[in-house]
Amino acid sequence: MQMSFPNIPVATLGVPRIGRRRELKFALEAYWSGQIEAAELLETARKLRAEKWIEQRDRGVTKIPSNDFSLYDQVLDTVAMVGAVPPRFGWIGGAVSLDTYFTMARGRGEESCGHAGHSQTMTALEMTKWFDTNYHYMVPEFGPDQNFTLSSTKPLDEFLEAKALGIHTRPVIIGPVTFLKLGKCIGEDFDRLALLPRLLPVYAELLAKLHKAGADWVQFDEPCLVTDLEPREREAASFAYGKLAAEVPGVKAMVATYFGGLGDNLETALGLPVAGLHLDLVRAPEQLAPVGRLARKDLVLSLGLIDGRNVWRSDLSSILDRIKSVVAGWTLDRIEIAPSCSLLHVPIDLELETALDGELKSWLAFSVQKMDELRVLARALSEGRDAVANELKASAEAAASRAASPKVHDPLVEGRLSAITEPMRRRRSVFAERRRLQREKLNLPAFPTTTIGSFPQTPEVRKARAAHARGELSYVDYEAFLKRETEAAIRWQEEIGLDVLVHGEFERNDMVQYFGEQLAGFAFTKHAWVQSYGSRCVRPPIIFGDVSRPRPMTVAWWQYAQSLTSRPVKGMLTGPVTILNWSFVRDDLPRAAVCRQIALAIRDEVADLEEAGTSMIQIDEAALREGLPLRKSEWQAYLDWAVECFRLASSGVRDDTQIHTHMCYSEFNDIIEAIAAMDADVISIETSRSRMELLDAFRSYNYPNEIGPGVYDIHSPRVPDVAEMKNLLALARRRLTDGQIWINPDCGLKTRKWEEVRPALVNMVAAARELRAAAA
Repeated sequence: MQMSFPNIPVATLGVPRIGRRRELKFALEAYWSGQIEAAELLETARKLRAEKWIEQRDRGVTKIPSNDFSLYDQVLDTVAMVGAVPPRFGWIGGAVSLDTYFTMARGRGEESCGHAGHSQTMTALEMTKWFDTNYHYMVPEFGPDQNFTLSSTKPLDEFLEAKALGIHTRPVIIGPVTFLKLGKCIGEDFDRLALLPRLLPVYAELLAKLHKAGADWVQFDEPCLVTDLEPREREAASFAYGKLAAEVPGVKAMVATYFGGLGDNLETALGLPVAGLHLDLVRAPEQLAPVGRLARKDLVLSLGLIDGRNVWRSDLSSILDRIKSVVAGWTLDRIEIAPSCSLLHVPIDLELETALDGELKSWLAFSVQKMDELRVLARALSEGRDAVANELKASAEAAASRAASPKVHDPLVEGRLSAITEPMRRRRSVFAERRRLQREKLNLPAFPTTTIGSFPQTPEVRKARAAHARGELSYVDYEAFLKRETEAAIRWQEEIGLDVLVHGEFERNDMVQYFGEQLAGFAFTKHAWVQSYGSRCVRPPIIFGDVSRPRPMTVAWWQYAQSLTSRPVKGMLTGPVTILNWSFVRDDLPRAAVCRQIALAIRDEVADLEEAGTSMIQIDEAALREGLPLRKSEWQAYLDWAVECFRLASSGVRDDTQIHTHMCYSEFNDIIEAIAAMDADVISIETSRSRMELLDAFRSYNYPNEIGPGVYDIHSPRVPDVAEMKNLLALARRRLTDGQIWINPDCGLKTRKWEEVRPALVNMVAAARELRAAAA
């Protein structure tokens, strides 16, 4: 049957770039390891771009994006595009090479590897979360004397690449204001937006090239417009787009805002001299009415009606009902239909999930299915609902099925939530008393050493897991394999002298998925991968119903590991807020209620670990900060329930049981009171790339509990030497008391290779021993 396309334009803003079978991931890792040449990597990338352009065209997308593809990260692409390469990478101008690009992303160790061909050590750019998502971006670095030059024509190249296929695209570029705001100052602190007059000529030069090549529209992503902005920042946005409109009048600009509402930036956004404005009407449906009243009549409004951040199928009739009164008098040439944001954040195609429960599958929509939903909405608006009556009926039936399904609701879980009491949310004694009891029990040396939890998931581990999943390796043989890996890890940790051990987590596929697979209310996929950063992909669980823990999840593996050694082995759990934030969460309950359900399940696991004899339990909350709303006025409500959920999970233990937590890439200054309120006995954080700057918040607050500042950047293949780690620890000692400091890597070591991990941890232990000797 031939597909009917609407008259109203349909846009996607961006689509997943990794490939249906993670082709980009495997090509990148093969290139980095020297197994393939650059030409093969680039050919894989070209094929992936062509496939996604053709698929969008064939599904009725008429505003097809280009330059939404990246070999690593779109912010890093922009760094290369404008020549903002920090001096340490040795770039002397001209086109930014693939080697320089990946070195900015991954750093470089002392030894040449892959295709680098250099021995000079270089630290990578910092990495942090893209607004409130689980996608990571590389942080640009700017100095007050920063200059910019057009050093990559990637947006033009990919526009021409699509054009050669007969597909007219709308290039996507990170807006100049958002780009500068995402960066950090190097050296002295200064107003990064003061660099706009130097940056804008590069944007204008690129736009002129795109216009000459035939581009009529360009999408500028400016999600900063949904955040708290100062007057000077609003003025910067007006200045930037006024300048670009004057310099390159032939290109129409679609400014894309997403992840929230414009709020007090509405007047600024509507006053920009641009041809189009994209609105996130999933996160902020209330903004449609004022925009509809106040927008210029010639302004094209891109309506973000389908959730680009979650996997639930939309109730299309409800969406149409919600917007019909506002758009009733609009001309069709004033509207585009789009997802709330780029579809980068959802899996690619639901049809790959052949083993998923049929009823649950009927409630879901991935990137491909969301394109179909967009097409239906556009046809309903342009041709009337009768033209898509069957599609609207199917959508409504799926919504009704989900709302009524007994798979979703568990009265026992609802009863437990209502029975939560205040004492369940706090430890029995204050930290000072707990600390005394824990030190008596554990008898650890000064500056104790440990790791965050996971050890390398080698090809052998992945191969065994895959063979077991296919039924080719029996459970008995698989368990024996995992026990051998665990024992080898315990013996090696003892050998190098780590003080607190971990079992390595070889049985775990992912720090969230592993737990979700053992909790009621979660569903799992086989191919629903989304990109976290670079080649790192994850398959977030889907929380579809009430959450409970049918049985212990980690106790047996902890017991086995502890039986191998007299040194303490940490029990390792993922915290409720991180499980929530790294899952696709049901949207029929408040997130706080779902998080409390998860917290009660983790609380049960903590109790069983303690009963089994665990002396320390780590409950990772790597994603606590990334769940912060983008508006500070909404922070406190989130932090209140997030902290409550951590304490609900962790506070049922005795005083002499030590509770650890770990947080990733968090700017702590604004949430230090909430971190203190979590009342973990030990917190480990990622600080090596910032050279301990993140500890300033703990020093200013006079944080009383113990802290493990990371001294080893695990997101880079380079191996830091003893001197480098000692220097980092010296910086930490300026900010913390000696009695507070633990020594550990930045994060888990799952993604690294043993040949990187072994020397790095040996150096870390040596640095700790030298520090103890010097401090004695």
